[in-house]
Amino acid sequence: MSSTDTTPTTRVDDELQGLDALETVTTQRVPLTQVLREKVLPPLLGVLLVLAVWQLVYSLHVTPSYKLPSPLDVWHSLTDLWYQGTLFSIIWTSLWRGISGFLAAVVIGTPIGLIVARVKFVRAAVGPVLSGLQSLPSVAWVPAAVIWLGINDQAMYAVILLGAVPSIANGLISGIDQVPPLFLRAGRTLGARGLTSARHVLLPAALPGYLAGLKQGWAFSWRSLMAAELIASSPDLGIGLGRYLENQRDASDMSGVLLGIILILVVGVAIDLLVFTPIENRVLRSRGLLQSGH
Repeated sequence: MSSTDTTPTTRVDDELQGLDALETVTTQRVPLTQVLREKVLPPLLGVLLVLAVWQLVYSLHVTPSYKLPSPLDVWHSLTDLWYQGTLFSIIWTSLWRGISGFLAAVVIGTPIGLIVARVKFVRAAVGPVLSGLQSLPSVAWVPAAVIWLGINDQAMYAVILLGAVPSIANGLISGIDQVPPLFLRAGRTLGARGLTSARHVLLPAALPGYLAGLKQGWAFSWRSLMAAELIASSPDLGIGLGRYLENQRDASDMSGVLLGIILILVVGVAIDLLVFTPIENRVLRSRGLLQSGH
């Protein structure tokens, strides 16, 4: 009789151990050669291909050189900024504005997203406005911000906020909409209500969607800032990447124009790869959606 009583328990324990074994992710250190082959080599080849096509078009004289300079001419423009000691100053001016404006957008957009997602009346009233603001080109805000605030840093940050906050809020709303109701009921059972529920249940469960909104928010922040710097000009603002690009256009220096475009692209991609991609991979890995070797 006792053996019969213990058999189901033993069977359940064995099944649970089997499930635990299935859920266990074996962490293995990825060889450096594999990382280089899978992560570094493909984008490097892509860049080399673009440079090769660019040089070929230049060599065939498809268009005049003042319209399409060679990669070497753009490199000379880069080295000129380096020797003048202004390269990092130009990049940092824009980077600081972009990062600080984005962080302010996160602080503002996150509570807006939580409230809109959880309060039906607010969602009905504000949800369409957020969607409309997200679809509005950021450059449209620059004239209004200049009239409201003047040609200063406040106008720059206003354009960034108006461009990034809707994306961050909508990303969080989308993430919360995908949270299973069971999670919320379990949280209430454990005593998580109000802000506690938002902090310990909603935000962690909605994290993938929220991260997507943050990535999009950064893209909108960067694009909004470049639009503002292109249009607004003042000695008090200094020279950022957008203003450098416009200055080169005024001087009809196509090498400088292409260099400005490349620097804007490199900074935007670098932030995404160095900040958001590792966080996203960590979240996906913690949820078993990504192997440890990736």
